[in-house]
Amino acid sequence: MGLFDNMLKDNESLFMNEIALDYDFMPKILKFRENEQQRIAECIRPLFQKRNGSNMIVHGAPGIGKTVAAKKVLENLEEETDDIIPIYINCWQNNSTYKIILEMCEKLNYKLTMNKNTVELMKIVVGLLNKKTSVLVFDEIDKADDLDFLYTFLEQLYRKSIILITNYKTHVLKMDDRIKSRLTPETLEFKPYNSEEINGILRQRLEWAFVNSVWDEEAFQLVAAKTLEFEDMRKGLYLLKESGNAAETKSSRKITMEHVKKAIEKLESFSKTDLSQLSDNEKKILELIKQNPNCRMGDLYKQVQEKTKDSISYKTFQRTVEKLAKLKLITAKKITGGAEGSTKILNPKEKKLTEF
Repeated sequence: MGLFDNMLKDNESLFMNEIALDYDFMPKILKFRENEQQRIAECIRPLFQKRNGSNMIVHGAPGIGKTVAAKKVLENLEEETDDIIPIYINCWQNNSTYKIILEMCEKLNYKLTMNKNTVELMKIVVGLLNKKTSVLVFDEIDKADDLDFLYTFLEQLYRKSIILITNYKTHVLKMDDRIKSRLTPETLEFKPYNSEEINGILRQRLEWAFVNSVWDEEAFQLVAAKTLEFEDMRKGLYLLKESGNAAETKSSRKITMEHVKKAIEKLESFSKTDLSQLSDNEKKILELIKQNPNCRMGDLYKQVQEKTKDSISYKTFQRTVEKLAKLKLITAKKITGGAEGSTKILNPKEKKLTEF
């Protein structure tokens, strides 16, 4: 065997279809979310009989298929009929009523938005949607700064299904009563993938994305194990892709444990920079928790009130703590009894992704 037989040539690649590793990539069949897609479809079904559909709150941890499942249902709906208008809006990217309405104008192919205010554009959008029936999906609804658009759609659209997607069910349940009473939603929880499901999804993507037989089985199993640990399919797909990139950098014909470990190190670095997505107050609360381990919720809130620039309500503080716990940046352990009754003990959670 020659010295260079195991090295990639300039015109060779380990990847066959790198797009299959994008989280937003939608396969023809979305594995292990068939039941959830069916539940969403059942909310929409009455629209086919010109009746009002049901509304739904879809909730669950990040990276477990909520968005992709909802988009898949909308894709199937577009193939099925032209009588129902499907619209998907990400409320993190469009976090105000004006931005949401502007995005809906674009999706409805209405171009004359210049010099029109929110109220004027809202009337136009409602008029266009009421010409048919509609399915409106608002993803990351907890990121919206206001919910005026939601109240208007619930009041003024004749036949519709409204689907709200969130990582935090409690945030949606704390909506204004005037919205909740009109929404009357069904709820659908997406539970984390189990080990078998993670293996199935990752192996399917691997087969689509890579040249046959370039992955060492031991290396693939490490990716699957880390994905199960994170409970986030996005991180598993990231590790597949970056492991392949690490192997190509070394001109290797095989993706090995060494390349997966490099990808994990890169993910750790990326996760640290991910903190930039937190608001200033969220960063301040996280820092206070790090400075005050084993702190009670009430005691920490008093410090937050003293040390944050802008006063925040206790409910906002609670949501922030819940968000930090969901992101696995802290732990919030509930305890009962004592003079103060039930409370939570907050601790920083320092987790090294390279510990395996």
